[in-house]
Amino acid sequence: MRLSVVIVNYNVRAFLEQALGSVRRAMQGIDGEVWVVDNNSVDDSVAMVQQKFPEVRLIANRHNPGFAVANNQAIRAGTGEYVLLLNPDTLVEEDTFRKCLDFMDAHPDAGALGVRLLDGSGKYLPESKRGFPSPWVAFCKTVGLSALFPKSRLFNGYYLGHLDPHDTNPVDVLAGCFMFIRRAALDEAGLLDEAFFMYGEDIDLSYRIIQAGYQNYYFPDTQIIHYKGESTKKGSLNYVRTFYQAMIIFTRKHFSGRRAGLFIRMLQAAIWLRAGITVLKNLAKRIWLPVLDALLLYGGLVFLKDFWASYYYKDPGYFKPPVLWFNFPLYTLVWLLSVWLNGGYDYRYDLRRLLRGLGLGTLFLAAIYGFLDLEYRPSRALLLLGAAWAALGLVGLRTMLHFIEFRNFRIGRERLRNLVIVGSLAESGRVQDLLRQAGVSKNLIGTVSPETSGPENGKGLGSIDQLDEIVRIFAVDELIFCSKDIRAQAILSWMTRLGPAIAYKIVPEESLSIIGSSSKNEPGELYTIDIRYNIAQPGQRRNKRVLDVGICLLMLPTLPLWLLFSKRRSVLLQNWWPVLAARKTWVGYAPNPQNDALPRLRSGVLSPVSSLQDVRLNEQTTARLNFLYAKDWNAWKDLGIVLNA
Repeated sequence: MRLSVVIVNYNVRAFLEQALGSVRRAMQGIDGEVWVVDNNSVDDSVAMVQQKFPEVRLIANRHNPGFAVANNQAIRAGTGEYVLLLNPDTLVEEDTFRKCLDFMDAHPDAGALGVRLLDGSGKYLPESKRGFPSPWVAFCKTVGLSALFPKSRLFNGYYLGHLDPHDTNPVDVLAGCFMFIRRAALDEAGLLDEAFFMYGEDIDLSYRIIQAGYQNYYFPDTQIIHYKGESTKKGSLNYVRTFYQAMIIFTRKHFSGRRAGLFIRMLQAAIWLRAGITVLKNLAKRIWLPVLDALLLYGGLVFLKDFWASYYYKDPGYFKPPVLWFNFPLYTLVWLLSVWLNGGYDYRYDLRRLLRGLGLGTLFLAAIYGFLDLEYRPSRALLLLGAAWAALGLVGLRTMLHFIEFRNFRIGRERLRNLVIVGSLAESGRVQDLLRQAGVSKNLIGTVSPETSGPENGKGLGSIDQLDEIVRIFAVDELIFCSKDIRAQAILSWMTRLGPAIAYKIVPEESLSIIGSSSKNEPGELYTIDIRYNIAQPGQRRNKRVLDVGICLLMLPTLPLWLLFSKRRSVLLQNWWPVLAARKTWVGYAPNPQNDALPRLRSGVLSPVSSLQDVRLNEQTTARLNFLYAKDWNAWKDLGIVLNA
């Protein structure tokens, strides 16, 4: 047998379905086998493979042993002369396997091969070829020198920036998302090191293949899409920790003496440095708009103070100093908090949420105004003028930001993205049905025929060889390719030709999902007929946290009553602080193996089954109650569960 393709899957059913469809086409005419190792997914991945790809050899693990262990399971069971380790969030061209086999046959020194990788927007991924992470290479990557000098041999040794991405070259490290390996090289170098749970195993295996006397090659004559981000978001602390811990494992394994100690200390320092940078970047993304709002609000209030004192009271020094350090900060804080609670920062250009938040904040300030000491009650007129300024100023700021970002003033009336579907009329109709069922609104321009002879039955915008002109004339924002009608090779060719300014998506044959991604650092996007979980919405998650804190604070003055009448006083005393400190939530999921398929929540003190202690619930019933809790969550549900318990 010539080729064994090994795919390890974990909860990415839609991406796996697309990958297997492309693998099926690429395997035509090749004596080979396809293995899928599922690491205890809870998204029906196993059932999908069994139903749609009966030719695939399936290993369904009952737990998640990690990427390396799962790959090794299939490698040991496979019999191919070559082994391909392939990620599930990939799409291969129809002739990718054939070209790789021909290259490996022609280069007996080749132990492994990697190809040209593109992200979901058609951009080249620099990790297609990499150098070994020596201390200098790791230092340049950590401090950002590799990004500042991307084509430098000296500073960008990690991505081998001096090598042309279009040229075939021997390289040190191949990407684990596509490693085409000679089994003889695996026999000598050994299988993947199972000490690596995620990340680092590709670097380690590449290193050992070279140590075994073989060469790794970067082969750009074929290319694949790698959507990336499906297991760990690159902008997360978890990614930073996991990636650099993997580098530490690699260093301890392959370096020794003072060099190893220095390298490990560098990597440990890099973990803290990158973690700090990640925290600051994520914080900046969250607070830059509230900070701008706060400056605008406070500055406007100071101006209004001087104006009102001179105009109405005829005394520029009428207002006392506390108005600057007490009243204005209080007004600003209440308005910002109210806007935040109303989702004004989750949906930046939703003016209704913004104005509703400002209105509620103003009502709250007016309500407490009379309770303040006389010293802190400067003027109701100043509060009302400030509210008017807040509305005008914040709406004006968002209008300006909207123009900078979108080059128009249609704020609050988001322009529908111009969409073109590339495929047959039958598949185009199916895609339109999927979009409607998924609740996705687009400005459909029309359908482009996959044939070069012209529109099908005289209908449509034109043929695929006119696609660049159609995109330009109709100012197309998004393209959806129907893979039933268009070869993957043609899809990738058009993506690289048209560039990343357009959003690309692909609908696999007979699939209920439309797949795409606009960035290499973000998870792939799905237009799919899926359940919408209330608890997954940013505003609802925030409301749940506010409710947790509110319950904690409400319990303080009523603590004697809780201790006297609650049957769960020990639960209250043990969990009050962990909930307030955001380590727990008052209501979470009941323990169940299927919880991984639901939106993440902190560990719950109580659950939807807390009031059913006398009822014996099986696993399916518990899973259903958790599902309904996540899908239909609202604050009253949590309050009811807390009071009943």
